[in-house]
Amino acid sequence: MRAQPTASHFVNGAYVEDRSGAPIEVVYPATGEVIAVVHEATPEVIEAALASGAAAQVEWGRTRPVERARILRRAADLIRERNPELARLETLDTGKPIQETLVADWPSGADALEWFAGLAPTVTGETVPLGRDFVYTLREPLGLCVGIGAWNYPSQIACWKAAPALALGNAMTFKPSEVTPLGALKLAEILIEAGLPAGLFNVVQGRGAVGAALVSDPRVAKVSLTGSVPTGRKVYAMAAEGVRHVTMELGGKSPLIVFDDASVEDAVGAAMLGNFYSAGQVCSNGTRVFVQRGIKERFLSRLAERTAAIRLGNPLDETTQMGPLVSAVQRDKVMGYIDTARSEGARLVCGGGHALANEGFFVEPTVFADVTDDMTLAREEVFGPVMAVLDFDGEDEVVARANATEFGLAAGVFTADLPRAHRVIGQLQAGTCWINAYNLTPVEMPFGGAKRSGVGRENGHAAIEHYTQIKSVYVGMGPVDAPY
Repeated sequence: MRAQPTASHFVNGAYVEDRSGAPIEVVYPATGEVIAVVHEATPEVIEAALASGAAAQVEWGRTRPVERARILRRAADLIRERNPELARLETLDTGKPIQETLVADWPSGADALEWFAGLAPTVTGETVPLGRDFVYTLREPLGLCVGIGAWNYPSQIACWKAAPALALGNAMTFKPSEVTPLGALKLAEILIEAGLPAGLFNVVQGRGAVGAALVSDPRVAKVSLTGSVPTGRKVYAMAAEGVRHVTMELGGKSPLIVFDDASVEDAVGAAMLGNFYSAGQVCSNGTRVFVQRGIKERFLSRLAERTAAIRLGNPLDETTQMGPLVSAVQRDKVMGYIDTARSEGARLVCGGGHALANEGFFVEPTVFADVTDDMTLAREEVFGPVMAVLDFDGEDEVVARANATEFGLAAGVFTADLPRAHRVIGQLQAGTCWINAYNLTPVEMPFGGAKRSGVGRENGHAAIEHYTQIKSVYVGMGPVDAPY
C-alpha cells in the first residue's frame, strides 16, 4: 500500500528533495500503515519556492487572460481523465471512502479550474466619465500568494485556492497539511503538464514553522488559509505585520434547523450528510441539529434507522459509505467528545464507540439527543461523526440559540414554509446557508464564514475581490487648473 511521491516538494517546475528536512510520515488511516515519507521544507527549499514564484509572476501577470484560461482548462481535463487514480491517492492520503473521492474531491477541483478559466477573460475594469476628463480602472493581480491547506479536503482545497489565484495572474506557493501531503504534488505536476510556466504553483511540505516562514516573507502579497480558529489567529497576526491580503476559512459549529412542517426524510438525509459525510470531517457541517418538538421523536427514530445502515469498512471498496478518521489523534479527540457528552447528560441514540478497532481509526456514526446549549457538544467543533440534536419550540427562540456561538460559517433551514425559510436565513449569522438542502458547495457559489469562522470568500465572483486589486487612473484632457 505504498504511495511514495517522486519527491517531497515541487518547486520551479520540478520535483525537489532535501532530506535534511525533518521527516513526515504519511499514514493510511484505514490500517495505520505508513505509506509514504516526505521531508519538511528547509530554508533553502522555501527560498527557492518563493523566489521562483515571485519571478514567474511578473510575466504571468502580463499574459492575456484567455491564454491563462487555456492552461487551466487543460489541467481540468487532465484531472478528469485521471480521476480514478487521483481518487485512489486521495483515499490513501485521507482515509475517505473512494465512493466519495471519485465524485467530491478532485472533480470539485477540476470544476474550480474550469470555472475560473472561463471567468478570467471577463474580468475587466470600468470607465467613469467626468465631463471633459475621465477615470478608468484596472484589475491587477496581487502578486505572490501563499496557500495553506487543511487535511480534510486536501486536493480540493489546493484547487480552490490555485484556480482563482492563477486565473487572475498571481503565483502561489502552497503548503498542504502535514497530515495529507500527497495530492497537492499531483496538482503541481498536472499544471506543468498542462502548460503552466514553472514557478507559478509551487508545493512545499511542512508543519507550522514552514507556514510561518511563508506567511511572514516580505515578497508575499496575500495569504489564503483553510484551518482551525487557533491557527487562523496566528496566521492573521503574522500576515498583519506585513499588511498582507488575507482570506481565511476557519471552523464552525453550524446550526441545521428543522421545523415541524419539513419533510422528515429529507431533513434526516441532510442531517446525515451534514454530520457523517467524510466521517464528519467537514468544516461547514451542521453539527447542531435543532428539531422542533412536534417531530422530534419521529426524526430521531428515522435517523437511528438510517444511521444503523451506514456501511463502514475498507475505504477502497466502492460499497463502503464511511471510512476512518484521518489520524489516531483525531480519533482520540472525537472519542473524548463522546465521553464528555455522556458525562454531561446527553442521551446516546446510536453509535458512541470505536468501530473496526483493529483496522484503523474508525469511530461509529454517533447521535446524541436532549443536548442543551451549554453542553460541550453544542459549543465546540468536534470534527468527527457526532451529531448533536437539540429541541426547540418557536422561531424566535431557535434563531437566538442558533446565533449564540462564536462561529458563523454555515447554517441550514428545513421547512415547507418558504417565506419562513427566507426570514430565518436572513437572521442567521452565517456566511454560507442552505434552504431544504445542506453542504452543497458548487464553485459558482461563494463560500466562507462570518464572526470567527473567517474572513473573505472562496469561489464565485466574490473570489475576484480577493485575488486582484483595483488601480484607478484619472485622465486629464485639458490644461491643469492650479491656484498657484
